Amino acid sequence: MEKPKIGLALGSGGARGFAHLGVIKALTENSIPVDMIAGSSMGALVGCFYAFGHDVEKLIQLSKAFRRKHYLDFTVPKMGFISGKRLKNFIRLFMQGKQLEQLNIPVAVIATDLHTGEKVVFMEGQAAEAIRASISIPGIFIPEKINGRLLIDGGVSDRVPISTVREMGANIVIGVDVSRVNPRADIQTIYDVIMQSIDILQMEIIAAREMESDIMILPPVEHVNARAFKNIEEIIDKGEEATLLKLPEINEAIKRWPQSNNGSRS
Repeated sequence: MEKPKIGLALGSGGARGFAHLGVIKALTENSIPVDMIAGSSMGALVGCFYAFGHDVEKLIQLSKAFRRKHYLDFTVPKMGFISGKRLKNFIRLFMQGKQLEQLNIPVAVIATDLHTGEKVVFMEGQAAEAIRASISIPGIFIPEKINGRLLIDGGVSDRVPISTVREMGANIVIGVDVSRVNPRADIQTIYDVIMQSIDILQMEIIAAREMESDIMILPPVEHVNARAFKNIEEIIDKGEEATLLKLPEINEAIKRWPQSNNGSRS
């Protein structure tokens, strides 16, 4: 019997993006296949690491040991405070220099063209370069230049790339949004100002994205500072718990798929 293809749209959100690991953990442990992934920013990083073939438990252990000071190389501010070379080298090493098209499942990495504002979708080429572009938070990371285009964070143009994963061929799309606006956010640094501003700008857009997905998972992590790579275990647990609550809805979508126009939306 033919099964629907299930796609994940993993959103941006800085440290909150570790919740994506909890989402993937819950899905895999409950035999929900992930056939393709589209990711913006932190969603691209987690999605590519998983698509490479790393065991989700290994990724969780790695994330718990993550320390910003080991991967962030500060520079004299011109187009950003962080050069991103050290982080790109880490990504390249962890993914063994693979191209996106060589990963175990199809992945689309979302970035934004700083000149035109266009969404840029990478499905081929060096994974480390594409991810580095996708995580280039404007004003924080120096933009990444690829094929003559100056690229910044994918979350600026498409925070939860639901349309992209559907275009990849997904019959059922599960979106994961970890960046809802926190009205009580502790805003103390330029990073906090930028992240909160991006979230505010996306408020109306993301409401429409929720309608476009078949299932939208909203891990309650808005209280977490997007730059605070602490309490990572709690963030992962929140992603897992939110996904477990959605399992009946996911299973129902899979069950009714053959009767719902082969899972495609008209």
